[in-house]
Amino acid sequence: MTKGIIVKGISGFYYVKTADGTFQCRARGIFKKDGITPLVGDHVLITIQDEEEGVVEEIAKRRNVFVRPPIANIDAFVCVISVKDPAPNKEILDRFLFTAETGGAEALILINKADLPGIEVFRKELDRIYGSLYPTVFVSARTGANLDQAQTLMQGKTVAFAGPSGVGKSSLINRMIPGACLETGGLSGKTRRGRHTTRHVEILQTDFDARIFDTPGYTSFDGVMPEEGRPDRYFPDLVPFLGMCRFDNCRHLDEPDCAVKSAAAEGRIAASRYES
Repeated sequence: MTKGIIVKGISGFYYVKTADGTFQCRARGIFKKDGITPLVGDHVLITIQDEEEGVVEEIAKRRNVFVRPPIANIDAFVCVISVKDPAPNKEILDRFLFTAETGGAEALILINKADLPGIEVFRKELDRIYGSLYPTVFVSARTGANLDQAQTLMQGKTVAFAGPSGVGKSSLINRMIPGACLETGGLSGKTRRGRHTTRHVEILQTDFDARIFDTPGYTSFDGVMPEEGRPDRYFPDLVPFLGMCRFDNCRHLDEPDCAVKSAAAEGRIAASRYES
């Protein structure tokens, strides 16, 4: 059998990239019987039937899995927001960062449209909140500014771009992968929200040793909530204060002598992060 990775899935066919080329594969019937669906990103073993086709025989243990979009084995989330058009949405960004943390993936923040005028206030605020928590790079899909720095942080990893519609995810990928030709939607004139453009999940190979998930217009990633149900453990800026509250099971809401609430009130935790 031959090792490979599923790089695209369409209508029950799985396209598996191997050292010998890419093969269009069907999955063995046992997977359906066992309730298992192969996912883009899966590391698999296939039997090659001819020059173009094969059969998925085994799926390796997954590092992580996401149900929406259906992908597996993300090394890092590239969380994209913009400083303008649309304005930065910190709540949505925090949701993506939380998803990365609970999925055991790294997180990189790209703040796009940094070439636009009049964004210095947003720039300072975002850097103050996130700059010490995660690698944060201000970039421009239009000019290519600082994309080399972002690419260095992505090297050797399989990454998924996540972010609200209209922030320029496809434009950034097109800049990083000449010839990718992903459709870009911009903002709807009526709603000022981004148009969804991508239509299937696929892994794109770069020339800077990174693999990028292109996902079908998803503005959110649905992972699995950890069994312990303690979201505060997945906010790195809250972690230093955990265990310092009066109650071990403190929810950081109405309890007295809450170290997290005190830190937020004193500005040691950003108010928006506490609300998230």
